[in-house]
Amino acid sequence: MLHPKYRWVGLHREDSVASLLGEQLEIPKILASLLVNRGIQDVQEARRFLQGTMSDLHDPFLLSGMQEAVARIRRAIEQDEQILIYGDYDADGVSSTALMICLMRHLNARYEYYIPHRSKEGYGLHIAALEPFVERGFTLIITVDTGISAVEQIAYARAAGVDVIVTDHHEPPETLPEAYALVNPKLPYCPYPFKGLAGVGVAYKLATALLGDHTPAAWTELVTLGTIADLMPLTDENRILVANGLKAMSYSSFPGITALMGVSGYAKKATEEVSSNHVAFGLAPRINASGRMSYADQAVALLTTENIEEAEKIAEDLDILNKERQLLVDRIVQEAVAQLAEKEAEGSIPHVIVLAGEGWNPGVIGIVASKILDRYYRPTLVLGIDPATGICKGSARSIPGFDMYEALTHCKSLLEHYGGHPSAAGMTLQREQLNHLEEQLNRYAEGVLREEHFVPIMQTDLECSLSDISLPVIEQMEGLAPFGMGNTCPRLLIRGAKLIESRALGKEGKHMKLLLSQNGTVMEAVAFGKGELLSQLTEQARVDVVAEASINEWNGSRKPQLVIQDLAVPHIQVFDHRGSRYPVNKMNEVRSNLIERQSLEQHMIAVVTMEDSNALKNYELNDTPCWIYDKDVGVIPSNTAAFKNGQSRDDIKILFVLELPESPEIWHKMMGSFSALERVYLFHSARDKQEALHPPSREQFKQIYALLKHQVTAPVNEEELISSLIQRTRLSRRMLVMTLEIFEELGFIYRQMGTVMMNQAPAKRALDSSRRYLELEGLAEMEQILHHAGIPQITQWLMTNQQNVS
Repeated sequence: MLHPKYRWVGLHREDSVASLLGEQLEIPKILASLLVNRGIQDVQEARRFLQGTMSDLHDPFLLSGMQEAVARIRRAIEQDEQILIYGDYDADGVSSTALMICLMRHLNARYEYYIPHRSKEGYGLHIAALEPFVERGFTLIITVDTGISAVEQIAYARAAGVDVIVTDHHEPPETLPEAYALVNPKLPYCPYPFKGLAGVGVAYKLATALLGDHTPAAWTELVTLGTIADLMPLTDENRILVANGLKAMSYSSFPGITALMGVSGYAKKATEEVSSNHVAFGLAPRINASGRMSYADQAVALLTTENIEEAEKIAEDLDILNKERQLLVDRIVQEAVAQLAEKEAEGSIPHVIVLAGEGWNPGVIGIVASKILDRYYRPTLVLGIDPATGICKGSARSIPGFDMYEALTHCKSLLEHYGGHPSAAGMTLQREQLNHLEEQLNRYAEGVLREEHFVPIMQTDLECSLSDISLPVIEQMEGLAPFGMGNTCPRLLIRGAKLIESRALGKEGKHMKLLLSQNGTVMEAVAFGKGELLSQLTEQARVDVVAEASINEWNGSRKPQLVIQDLAVPHIQVFDHRGSRYPVNKMNEVRSNLIERQSLEQHMIAVVTMEDSNALKNYELNDTPCWIYDKDVGVIPSNTAAFKNGQSRDDIKILFVLELPESPEIWHKMMGSFSALERVYLFHSARDKQEALHPPSREQFKQIYALLKHQVTAPVNEEELISSLIQRTRLSRRMLVMTLEIFEELGFIYRQMGTVMMNQAPAKRALDSSRRYLELEGLAEMEQILHHAGIPQITQWLMTNQQNVS
């Protein structure tokens, strides 16, 4: 058995609605079902989702404050005022700033831009940063991806005679700044129908309000970059903007984007457009590296330069910065995990994890928080402490069910500044408030989080079989792209596929490749980052997988392929180490791997063997629960570790079989007593085939009885008789001894003092009326299976016996 990493939750699907939608749109039902799962149930909405164009975008003037913002910018341009664009250092903020620069250039405005330094200044507007521009006579400030919480800073600008237009998408605070115009779809009074715009999306709406149909189509590339990087939902108009932006990126009008795609390894193929994955994992990290490791100005320069040579130089610099960022993240993650281990040693892992360290670069702690969350699945805050000032700047990442912005609002008296979303946030506070923050957050979490919140959930779109996943179906699914937040690539649940082959893939075997079979359909599957699971998969296991369907193109050939997101083996598994030269040494090696790499605890593992076992005599097994076979109850504890469990077997998941019992009855009682068993590792020695038992047949018994009648006309020596029968029947000595015991029980022969005599007038009795015959039948089956059968046959035998016991 192999447990999935996630709890799989199937989306509720109305089959009748999907069937009707499929008929109306003339699309396959599987595609219609995926649309219904995305909340799309009528034809008009479905067509807009599948075929939406730029003309389907919402009117920008539906945004509150847009009318005032447009009028003020036009007046500033007419009067040749100096305009300051004030942005943010992340990829959304950089994209927003770059788009606003493009707009200012287009309008021939006098402008400059400013982005604060992440670690030296932190997020948001700062009076110290505004002062030089006020002194130089700037009269209009336009914020992008920031400003909605800047009450004091905007009050300062207003008092100095400077108007501020805020364009933002972050959660508005209770007290709003008194800006000239606030443009944010999340304002409680804003009637804009779509609340999921990124900061760059709001900036783009301002551009379209100013330029109308003359807005350059290429600017959707910047919208795409910021929207994907900031994990905004790819639904509604974000979907339209990103779809158009990805197409434009294939032949980008921005030298910086072209250069960035080059250093990130994107090589355009004739049939391949830029995908949301290319942006999320190739472009966005390198744009973010600028603000994380240095000044974000580099990234802004990259996106706004019109010189390809300059773009290529900056792109190379950002690529180097990104590699440095990766090394820095790895180091801080190690330190953070060590710090959390100390907390865990003092108790359990807290509901909300708060970790802080001196010198931790505030530019990368958000990534560290994400990695800690992925490992422990707890809301996580990671903060860098300035040792000189004691100021802590942090980033938070959260799980569904725990609104991080709301939680920080609950603790706002401890914070100097905070902002963000339900799933991610940033904050600044003094060092002496750290412990108080951790305490308050965990008290708040106790009233919000329950046990089920700590199990990560993976939503599956629909359950299907391998035969449903054909090339045409996959091509139709691609019509749902671009994929991302709010519109994930369809996750398909396939149950009971047979594992034909498995092997490591990539450097150091970090990935794995599987070959799956189901009802005659065979399909390849890859599982990235799951190479460690190879040792937990057995030959021909029946696996359940959640996977995304893709098309594997190689040498002109195209075939379906699964990209596995999670997998499970729902049945007991058997691992074959039969006949190992040093079985206990091998068992200890396997046990260490289970404890160290698979996080199993010692008490979950048990060894079972015979009472007079050499393994028990020659090896120290006191640290592992050891049980010996017992004919009455199956097994009984034999060492301190087993007794320590109070003879409880309910938590034992792993069983090491060092020796087989004397009878199948004992085996079945033993297996039945370990009710939670998931895996069986066989270490018993292989029995010599010359001593093998065979399932008895009536013809075989008739043959032996006929030979006895012919040979035993008078009392004969049993050993001599057995030697003769071995020559005539080719059966093992054990088999013939048990046969004689059966004949004796049935009254066909007499055995006395080492001799055998025939009963000349035996009563007629059926073979299966002999208890010894039934024992031979069961023992032969058990030995044939456990000594000589392959792992698939042993697994099926154990599963059948488990079902019979239950």
